[in-house]
Amino acid sequence: MKPSSPERLFDLAGKLALVSGASSMGLGRHFARLLAQAGAEVIVTARSSDKLKALVAEIAAAGGRAHAVSMDVTNAGGVVGAFDRAAELVGVPDIIVNNAGLTVTKPLLNQTEEDWDSVMDTNLKGGWLVATEAARRMVAAGKQGCIVNIASILGERVAGGVAPYAISKAGVVQATKAMALELARYGIRVNALLPGYVITDLNRDFLTSEAGEKLRLRVPSRRFCELDDLDGPLLLLASDAGRAMSGACVAVDGAHLVSGL
Repeated sequence: MKPSSPERLFDLAGKLALVSGASSMGLGRHFARLLAQAGAEVIVTARSSDKLKALVAEIAAAGGRAHAVSMDVTNAGGVVGAFDRAAELVGVPDIIVNNAGLTVTKPLLNQTEEDWDSVMDTNLKGGWLVATEAARRMVAAGKQGCIVNIASILGERVAGGVAPYAISKAGVVQATKAMALELARYGIRVNALLPGYVITDLNRDFLTSEAGEKLRLRVPSRRFCELDDLDGPLLLLASDAGRAMSGACVAVDGAHLVSGL
């Protein structure tokens, strides 16, 4: 069924969205606010729901609806429990934004098994657990929906000092395609968003430093992305505007990925 008009292409009214990793001042928080502004009711998750209270209050103050649920994406039982809690509160989500992630920045030869496990467990295993549990719930409820995995341009290229992160994001890219293939028959779309360098409160000092300036000059557009640059691509993948898209990996990076630098 086609959206009724161009201005309603990105309308998420009546949809229920779940965003993982929403407690930081980075992408997750921004995505949750954006989805609420587009009309969705939002479940925000992180290891500690206490950190989410301010976000829930902020969304409510802007006229949106949000709920906080504790979820450790690295633990299968914790993921199941979080979806159980979400079902008790509001139901089975239509939209999943698989955002929880972390990195450890060290030279390859200094990386430890603990570094590897922490990055892989969160970025790859955690994303897999959330996506597959969400899909099981959608199928059981007879509900179509979409999953947006937050990968990175480092899933398709590489950089020094972040080997486990780049490897994990390459896994997220391939997992997105595998999920899309198997879930299409149920009306569940799976796509990935691949941000480049995005200025947030967490990395602003570095990106505005001398080292950050050298990095900026390697981006063909000569600019880093702002959080708002991700709005259109995320809404495209999360809404009926992208109803025929599944298995797509959408880079938002000012042409950095295609530059080879």
